[in-house]
Amino acid sequence: MKALVIGGTGPTGPFVVNGLLARGYETAILHTGNHEVDSIPEEVEHIHTNPFDEEATKAALGNRSFDLVIAMYGRLRMLAPLFKGRTNRFISVGGVPIYKGYGRPTTVFPPGLPVPTREDAPKAGTEEVGKVLRIIETEECVFQHHPEATHFRYPLIYGPEQLLPREWLIVRRILDKRSHIIVPDAGLTLRTAAYGENAAHALLLAIDKPNAAQGNVYNVGDETTLTVKQTIEVVAQALDHELEIISIPLEYAPSALPLLGTSWTYHRLTDANAIRTELGYRDVLPVKEALTRSARWLVDNPPEKGGREEKGLQDPFDYAFEDRLVAAWQNAMQSIREVNRDSPISFRDRYADGRRGEENAKS
Repeated sequence: MKALVIGGTGPTGPFVVNGLLARGYETAILHTGNHEVDSIPEEVEHIHTNPFDEEATKAALGNRSFDLVIAMYGRLRMLAPLFKGRTNRFISVGGVPIYKGYGRPTTVFPPGLPVPTREDAPKAGTEEVGKVLRIIETEECVFQHHPEATHFRYPLIYGPEQLLPREWLIVRRILDKRSHIIVPDAGLTLRTAAYGENAAHALLLAIDKPNAAQGNVYNVGDETTLTVKQTIEVVAQALDHELEIISIPLEYAPSALPLLGTSWTYHRLTDANAIRTELGYRDVLPVKEALTRSARWLVDNPPEKGGREEKGLQDPFDYAFEDRLVAAWQNAMQSIREVNRDSPISFRDRYADGRRGEENAKS
């Protein structure tokens, strides 16, 4: 059996390639050749071309056909029709911004995505930006040319070889010996993410269970989703560093936007129950261990300061500005504490010890 992986060298690709080899597939990868990784075995054929260029891709492939094609990279709207009649199975990877409210929370009421967001949730309409509309058109194109395809909606992917590692925003501050980090709105935002190996495992399950997977769309995500604050706490513990988390309302905390990866604190929590119930998915690596491994990998493989990755993450690491902001916020909070000392509220949580509301008001 012959398989072609389009992409294959990112944070999920090598796990997919090695999973195919373990399943007995003679495997080739089609990619630009600009990014090679040691985890791809020598027996794997490399087809170097630009998978965003139709003519270049056609020339590189010639008249070859494959039992299985996994499209993880490139222009999917071009690749789907290109492989019509040239493969028995087509598996593709897209993204979760397809959902109505993902790009613009105010297009739904109440604002924000439903929590969690299932695969059958309403898709974005013409009110969304062009990139979101192209994602919708791409999914439709896949099933137009491959009605029995399986399509996966990837969330934020993290782990080794991630080109824009969100954890670096935390790890670098730890390496720079920062004592605190600003989070918006108490860091309570939830955003589905998947460790690279976990995401690859979900995709490989579609190969193992073709009858269940064919013709379906699946959200992908770790079994457990941590808040922004919890993510910081796990990374800090992994690197044995005490990092004070300072909560500032989002409208006053512009330096925290890169860590959120968006301009608001609405949740982006997609429901990955279908891959568990239909394909039998379970995390290969639990989220806390996956984050720990990711953080330590970044310590050993740090992005260049001020380089392409940091520019892509949009964090200037302007610590002088952050310190000014924290000082101003703490001054403002002192005034609020003075007012709260006269608060008439005395709340007791009947399921917890102590009067937490009163403690918060008068602390």
